[in-house]
Formats: sequence, C-alpha cells, structure tokens
Amino acid sequence: MRNLLGLAILGSAMVITQSARADSSLFLAYPPLEHKTTAQQIFFIGTAPPSGDVFINDQKIQRSPAGHFAPSLPLQIGENQFTIRHGNQEIQVKVTREATTPQMPQGVGFAPNSLTPAVDIARMPGELVCFSAVAPADATVSVQIGSQTLSLMPQGEVVELPANLSALTEENLPLVRNAAGHYEGCTNNLTVPGNLGQPKFQVSLNGQTRSEMGGGRVEILSPSQFQVAEVTAAAGVARTGPSSENTRLTPLPAGTRSRITGREGDFLRLEYGGWIKADEVKVLSTGAPPRSIVRSLGYRQVPNWTEIRFPLETPLPMTVQQGEGTLTLTLYNATAETQTIRLDDDPVIKRLDWEQREPGRLEYTFNLKSPQQWGYKLRYEGTTLVFSLRHPPEMRSGSRPLAGMKIAIDPGHGSPEDLGARGPTGYPEKDVTLIVSKLLRDELQKRGATVYMTREGDEDLWPLQRVEMIEKEEPNLALSVHYNALPDSGDAMNTAGVGMFWYHPQAHGLAVFLHNYLVQKLGRPSYGVFWNSLALARSTVTPSVLLELGFMINPNEFEWIVDPEAQKQLAATLADGVEEWVRTTR
Repeated sequence: MRNLLGLAILGSAMVITQSARADSSLFLAYPPLEHKTTAQQIFFIGTAPPSGDVFINDQKIQRSPAGHFAPSLPLQIGENQFTIRHGNQEIQVKVTREATTPQMPQGVGFAPNSLTPAVDIARMPGELVCFSAVAPADATVSVQIGSQTLSLMPQGEVVELPANLSALTEENLPLVRNAAGHYEGCTNNLTVPGNLGQPKFQVSLNGQTRSEMGGGRVEILSPSQFQVAEVTAAAGVARTGPSSENTRLTPLPAGTRSRITGREGDFLRLEYGGWIKADEVKVLSTGAPPRSIVRSLGYRQVPNWTEIRFPLETPLPMTVQQGEGTLTLTLYNATAETQTIRLDDDPVIKRLDWEQREPGRLEYTFNLKSPQQWGYKLRYEGTTLVFSLRHPPEMRSGSRPLAGMKIAIDPGHGSPEDLGARGPTGYPEKDVTLIVSKLLRDELQKRGATVYMTREGDEDLWPLQRVEMIEKEEPNLALSVHYNALPDSGDAMNTAGVGMFWYHPQAHGLAVFLHNYLVQKLGRPSYGVFWNSLALARSTVTPSVLLELGFMINPNEFEWIVDPEAQKQLAATLADGVEEWVRTTR
C-alpha cells in the first residue's frame, strides 16, 4: 500500500479487517487482525451500533455519539491478544510488540546483526573508520582490519534519539539507556589505499574466545586515482548521509559531476559532502577532479522567469538556500575570475552579490524585491548552469486578487491501491480528499483563478508523478489536500485539528497563514505547522503546501470530515484564505 506523503503514518499502514460494514455490525478498521509494531501502545479504530457497549478484553471503551471508537491500550513485549466485543459479536486481534534493543547473545559471541560496518564502505586515507559490536558485558572485544588490531571499548550508556515521527505525537525526547554489552572503537590509521576486506571481530570471556567476520568490507581509496560521479537522474537526490533516512539536500541536476570521496552500501559520497545513490549516477575515471572558474554571468528575461546563466568548464554541484528577501546559490569546486556582471532592472532581483567564501566554495546572493518568493528552477545546458527565478504573478486591476492566477490542487491518494487513511467505518481518505478538492476548485474558480487538478477521479498516481504534473503546469500555487492519521504510539481519541506541511521557505508563509485562517474562521483545533520533506511539498517551481484538514481516525472529527455541509464550508473558507493571502502578498 502506498504512502504518498513520505511519512510512515497510519494512513499507509491501515488495512480494513472486514470487507464491508453492515449497519448492525461491529467493525474494526485498524489494526489488522495480526499486527507487528515497536510502539508501547496501540489504538483500535472502529465502530459499532450506538446501542449497547463495546468492550476490549472485558473493559468498556468510550465511543462517540455515532458509535465510533479509538482507544489506545498498552502493549507488552511479545504477543498481545485482544478481544473486541459488541453484543454477541467478537473480533480477535493479535498485536506483537517487537523489541528495539539488540538481543544479547547466549554465551560467548556477538548479538545477531550487531557488527558494523554491516555494508561495504570506502573512505579516504587517514579518515576516521569506526567499528561496533554487541557482546556479553565484561568481555574483551577487538577487531582486526588489514594488519591492524583495534580494541573496542565498552560504552556506559547510549542516547537513543527519537524517531522523526515522534514530532507528530509530541514524544520527541531522547532516551538514555544502559549500554552494557555495546562496544565501539575508531581508527584513523588506515592510510594505505586498497581493499582491506572484511573486518574480523573477536570476543573473549572467561577463557573462551570466538571470532566472527563482519558483514561489510573496508576499502581505502587512492588520493591520486580519481573517480567521478556524473548524475544521470533528472534530479539526483543528494543527502546528508548514506541512507534514505538522511535529510535531503538541494537536488543535483542531470550532468552534475563531482569526485567520489567515499562509499557506503549503495550510496556514494561526493566531494562537496552530499551522498547520492549509485543508481542515480554513472562512475567515470578521470585524470583530474571536476573544477571550474567562473567569469561572466549571462542574464535574460523569458516569459514569467528571469534566467541567470553560469558558463562553467564542467557541471558542478550546488546548493540553494532561501532566506527572508534573499536567495543564495552556492557553487562547489568553483573559483571566481569574475570582473563584470550585467543585471538590469528586474521583476525579481534587486541586486546580486557574490563572495568566494573559501577555496572551492563560491556564493551568489540574490537580494530580492519582495520577501515572498514564487519559485526557482535549476538545470544544466551542456556545462552552463541555468538558474531561473519566477516572476511574481501579475496584479490585474479590480478587486479579484486571484484573477489570472493558476492554482494546482492535488487530491491526496486515489484508486483501490492507495486508499490513504481510513475512518472508523473504513471510509477512505482518497474519497473525501477528492470531494473537498472539487469543492475547493469550484470556489477558487468563482474568485477568478484557473485551477489545475492532478486527478479528477480514481487515478492511480505515485507522488513523483503528481509532482511532475505540477512542475509541468508551473502554477502560481500548489495545494495537496489530505486528511491525517498517526503512528501506533499516537493518541487517536484525543488528537484532532488542522495541520500544514511545508518544505521550501517560499511556502512557509502560506502554510502558517492557511493554518491560522482555518483554525480561526472555522473554530477547528490546531494540530500545528510542520517542516517536512514530503514529495508534494518539495516542488521548487511554486509555493507548495500539503494540507492535513483533520484526523480520519478521531471518532468525533471524522463526523465533521464526512458532513457534506461542513465540507462545503471548509472549501469556501479555504478559498477565502488563499484569496486573502494573495491579496496581502502581491
């Protein structure tokens, strides 16, 4: 089942445990009849006729006037059996809570899957390389790599950081736990290039010794034999570290080249610091790493955009950072020989400043005429970097601020393969997002906007397909309409309200404004405003916001969500909010 938001929330995990709900039947929407989780609790989302009581393991539970329920119950490590009963109807559920700490070995040995590095790694000579293992407390643990033997030291305690999703449930506090049996050690003495093979770990206790080979090989790269990664994906996903859990950096346009300075699993580290998946690049062997000087810059205006062109000797990596009235483009492995820059009076740019921050890092700061930014694009044409800045929407005469504006609406989820979150009755998110999106479309059109919809029915669309559709249309605003759910550790009964998600700073003001507007005008609870790397918020060509308009899993808010009159009022108020934001921004 798809998770269009990029969040491992309930909306991607829920399954309907019964094929249909009859009016007189007990119905459980979540969890599945057999479910595994690492959470300390689990909530039960479902419904039954309002008459009579519902019991879980003989404990009466609270329900809404319509008969819906969403209690949370604690879990023990291992199997937890639950019986849900209404009258003579019963549903049996087994929830297995899995431990998050390593299973300690029996006797002298290592805990399963505890040896790191667990995947092949490559580092530069003299770079720090670290090893770890879980073994019995009070043991002596070492690792042999190449001709060196390194002692691994016992750790007194370990700080476990909260998962990203914990910000959604206000549980994001670090956990300090006893680290008995956890051993770590690092060395920077691996200086000779070559493949050192798998590390050999050894544990000794009470006169017994056991050895085990690590899962990943260690390679030291040559500082003089250069391998270069050239991005082949349309927008290479650069990250802060070697996993899909690491934070995204500015995407690298196709053609970007950078020296490879490390490997870990299927990720490559590029010289400027970003990591990218190996399948998004091709690897070249060259006599020198990619470098370029920067002389003159090109400038031109095209319809709706200003283009700044950077002629380079080779396509280089870059990052973009938006600020309050500024936008900074940083080129890596670049050196300025700039003497003259032409910049006419421009609809977007007030002034362009540049500075060689340090060798190989060249910053261009665009001082903008308005604090609100409307979009940007990056691409390479051969070895020329083309950086495009979006012009503000043209203000037309009259009192209709949305006249002439194009607004994209993305009704979240869609198709039987992607239902989204489900309410207590099993009603899917995909249906209500489409209903409200069409109502919103009609309201925006009444106010003069041209509206583009990513789907009009039950189309089966992946998140990136939706993003590509939006970027092709280049609307002035993009709104992705969703309804919310929670991870297992959340409180479904007591969590409700409007939430907004943004990624690029150009969308922050819109997200805050719409959140406050809906909360105040409709009297809805506030769930909050969140920065998050969601696909439908990541488009750079326009301010893009993902709206979570209420919680499908909250028994009481669900009734408001599916109320036709409330849906009409919500769409009209949301359109008013968009209009008011544009009026105060343009």
